[in-house]
Amino acid sequence: MLYRKLGNSGLKVSCIGLGTWATFGNQITDEVAEELVSIAYENGVNFFDTAEVYSGGKAEVILGNILKKKKWRRSTYIISTKLFWGGRTETERGLSRKHIIEGLNASLQRLQLSYVDIVFANRSDPDTPMEEIVRAFNYLIEQGKAFYWGTSRWNPTEIMEAHSVARQLHLIPPIVEQTEYNFFQREMIEEQLPSLQRSIGISALSWSPLACGLISGKYAQGIPPYSRAELKGFDWLKEKILSEDGRRQQARLKEIEIIADRLGCSISQLAIAWCLRYDINCGVLIGASSTEQMYENLKAINFISAVVDPLVSKEIDSVL
Repeated sequence: MLYRKLGNSGLKVSCIGLGTWATFGNQITDEVAEELVSIAYENGVNFFDTAEVYSGGKAEVILGNILKKKKWRRSTYIISTKLFWGGRTETERGLSRKHIIEGLNASLQRLQLSYVDIVFANRSDPDTPMEEIVRAFNYLIEQGKAFYWGTSRWNPTEIMEAHSVARQLHLIPPIVEQTEYNFFQREMIEEQLPSLQRSIGISALSWSPLACGLISGKYAQGIPPYSRAELKGFDWLKEKILSEDGRRQQARLKEIEIIADRLGCSISQLAIAWCLRYDINCGVLIGASSTEQMYENLKAINFISAVVDPLVSKEIDSVL
């Protein structure tokens, strides 16, 4: 496993982390979830990500049960969760001070932990003043309930505002932005975050390297039963796959698969390694629904050097 610094902090995260979105409490059994976490940990993964909204909080419960059962030293792994959608009432969502504090307390209860390493704002909140957001996340850190905080799906202007407010108040700014990054979603990491990294030291944690499975090749012949696109709440993914743009993307992926075959890897491994070719991306969150898939995705780190090669990188870009 490879490890990279999280932003300008001293914390080093495994460049592959295990995410729990769509799988834990939804697509896989609790037993399979435990197998996946165990395989990840035993192969050097130290970063596990979840959110209060995943499966209505059930993903946090499952991850917490696994960690309690395994009895690994708390100092050997990193847990992050995300706050914004915590319930159905007005006071159970958003980034008010009330929900940030109560939301993390509820997450900690589900996780059966006294603290998380990183707490994320799961999206920006135009209804809450930035000072309130920054002060609330700093309160969590001061209380020892989190060590760092970050943003998820914020734009550069919002990130800069949070950083500026934090510095003015002599508080801790967000150190990482969690964002989608894959062959077909590139703007944030390649065009927007580099200038922020140079000016304020922020880095990225990326998710969906396989574009919710679209890049894995499983949808090349349509939508198979029991796939993510058939899950409740993922109608948008099904529509995307069946759209004209989705068909064009599948055509490009057939060309990418030829490159992967030549390099001796699967298209999934190539896609994950490709996401790690820039150091600004300190880690890629992967999801898995089987142990075989987990083992395959972990081996992606063996192909980072291949995609860094200028000729290979240029070839992939020309196809995309």
